[in-house]
Formats: sequence, structure tokens, C-alpha cells
Amino acid sequence: MRLPHFRRGLALFAAAAIGLVPLASRAEGKISIAQQFGIGYLILDVVRDQQLIEKHGKQQGIDIQVDWASISGSTGMNEALLAGALDVVSAGVPPMLTLWDRTRGKQNVKAVAALGSLPNYLLSNNPKVKTLKDLSDKDRIAVPAAGVGFQSRTLQIETARVFGKDDFKRFDTISVSLPHPEATAALIAGGSEINTHFSSAPFYYQALAANKNVHKLISSYDILGGPATFNVLYTTQKFHDENPKTYKAFYAALVEAAQLVKADKARAAEIFIRVQKSKLAPELVRSIVEDPENDFTVSPHRTFVYAEELQKLGVVKNKAASWKDYFFEEAYAQPGS
Repeated sequence: MRLPHFRRGLALFAAAAIGLVPLASRAEGKISIAQQFGIGYLILDVVRDQQLIEKHGKQQGIDIQVDWASISGSTGMNEALLAGALDVVSAGVPPMLTLWDRTRGKQNVKAVAALGSLPNYLLSNNPKVKTLKDLSDKDRIAVPAAGVGFQSRTLQIETARVFGKDDFKRFDTISVSLPHPEATAALIAGGSEINTHFSSAPFYYQALAANKNVHKLISSYDILGGPATFNVLYTTQKFHDENPKTYKAFYAALVEAAQLVKADKARAAEIFIRVQKSKLAPELVRSIVEDPENDFTVSPHRTFVYAEELQKLGVVKNKAASWKDYFFEEAYAQPGS
């Protein structure tokens, strides 16, 4: 019952934002950014905490007003971006590619930068479930955005490989939209219909540590063939073109934040806890930041695997020639795939 209320609230938020800041009058020196929850957004937490956008704006001679928002789920992100309520949003690679595909020749949405390569784990507390082939209509898989989000699209790619292209939506019917914190609590407690969860950090760390019955079936890295970008930032061609100094300052801030995380993981962990007001144990947060599986980088990794596989499944209609087709040119300075 929460989703209708959320969607109405988002629509009101979007309308209010448009009313207060008409798109035609947006001036250089303003940027509104939305992020979701979890340590996958650490680079943005550092940008925010260290006021790096403002810093790089001043280096170009402009004062930048930065507005931050938090939205759970790619659907809300995409609606807000297209409504003009937000300038930059963040979500998984598949939702970004879907919007790139659907807005070509119109808003021309493209990615700004990656936010890091972090795996997602498909977990289950059902001892009978060891692989995808063991899942049945009695199981329920929790994902943030059933059928369309990062986790569902990643699962669809693996499902097509295991069961055939025509059956790639096999598990959509047993998928349930549920935020990661609630899904994690259900998996740890047991006894509910939610016995499987496609989980991101820090949530899979918590579930695996708290319940001995929770185990990993497969990870997104397994599905994609190695380390791969989890979340990306994306915006419209209009914002990119009409705000060159603001955009340049934003991208430079992201690069500096990624460098800070790599150089001082302990400090980065402290920033995450402070900005997110996290109640996680500092030791756990630091262990996640230091986990070699997690690479907090603005360089895209294996995003083109998604572009190719989703195009084969018909989820994305337009065929990309390379990752550069759906990233703005500023990202070309970094290595990518």
C-alpha cells in the first residue's frame, strides 16, 4: 500500500519543483541531485560532505547551489528526471539504459559517471534452494523495483541464459517490490513469504552474518562475467548543454571523491556514517569499503554487457555501438567498458 502514496507524493514534489523552477529559466550555477540508499552511493556522500561541487564551481568562477534529495527505486528517479523536478538522478545501469533508449531524439538522457563496481547477491534462507533451478512459485524474491530495476534486469539476463530467451521473465511473477532494509529484515527473521532477496551492500553483509540459513545463490558479478558497475548518475542533454560550468564542476567533484575513497578508506567510511546517519557498526562499514570486491570508481565497468543483453531480450530497442553511446563525453576521459 505504500507505493501509491509514494507515487502521489513524488508527483506533487515534481509539480512543485517545476512550478518553482521552470525549466526554461534554470540558470547556470544550480543543480539538484537525487540518490538512493546504501553504501553504493558512497561517492555522492563524499561529494556532499566535502562540498566538492561548490569547490570546483568556485574554481570556475561560479557559486553553485546544490540541492540533494533521496528517492527509493528507479521508477521514482526516472519520473522525477523527466518531469524536470531533478537535474541528475542515480540508479542501476539497466534503468539508465531503458531511459536512454526511450528518450533518444527527445530528452536524450545519458549517463554522467559510474558510482562504482559493487556486486549484488541473490540470497535465500530456504535450505532447499541452491540455484535458480530450485526456485518455485512457492518462493518470493524481494527486489527494489520488480521487473524493471537493476536486480530484476540482472536476474532476467541470467534467467534467459539458464531457461532460454523466451522465458526470461520467469521469475517476475514471484518477485515482490520491497526496499532493501525491509527485505533484509524479512530474510533474517524467516517465517515470511519473502525467502529470497537480490541484495546490495551493506544489506547482504548483514543478512549473511545474522542468519546461518541465509546463503548466496549467485552474484551480479557471476552473471556479468566479472566486476561490473552497479549504479550510475544520469541526466538530460538539456541540462548537460545549458549548464557547462556546473556540469564540469559536478564531474570533477565525482572524480575527486572517488580518489578520496581510494586514498583514505577509513575516512570514507566515517563520511558514509555521518552523511547517511547510519547506525551500522563502524567496523562493518569500514570492512565493506575495504572489501576488494567493491571498487568505488567513476569509470564504467561492463555496462556494455547490459546494453547488449537487454537489447537481445527486447528490453532496449536501440543497439549501442559502445558504452560511449550512452555516456556524456566528459566520461570518455576515464577508461570504460
